[in-house]
Amino acid sequence: MTSENALSRGTPQGQPTPAPGEFAMRFTSTPRGARLARRLVSHRLAQWGYPYDSGPNETTTLIASELAANAVRHGRVPGRDFHVRLTAPLDDAPGTIRIEVSDTRTEKRPTLTAAAPDAETGRGLYLVSRLAERWAVGPRSGGGPGKTVWAEIATEHKPGSDPGPLQRPHG
Repeated sequence: MTSENALSRGTPQGQPTPAPGEFAMRFTSTPRGARLARRLVSHRLAQWGYPYDSGPNETTTLIASELAANAVRHGRVPGRDFHVRLTAPLDDAPGTIRIEVSDTRTEKRPTLTAAAPDAETGRGLYLVSRLAERWAVGPRSGGGPGKTVWAEIATEHKPGSDPGPLQRPHG
């Protein structure tokens, strides 16, 4: 199941405004599914004008990887998939890239905790909190079982002109 939306819609003044790019897909709740989700997020952003080595692409891909890995590790219900939804502005104006990962486990809500210095896991949401402008956990859209973890990444440059990888705007 894949959906994409890059059509224009009109404003009240009759001027067309670009709709954001949209990509959505279900993945198996396995490490392979998480890896595929990460790769497709990066690939879709590159198709939309955010090169693989740009800050928005690398940051969003890292966040997608962490959220997908958490969905597989902590949100897995046997026989159920996880869902990824990506939206991004396609025009020259600054905007927000939004990544959402939904799983079917309602009772396991992620929390930001401090990992022990020698721990091999437990830093994913810390990375998300540092790289994303905003992130949160909410109910799964459509009234389905589970939850959605989302993060937003600000883009200050038009697609294809970002100054470098993993640079978060400070202001």
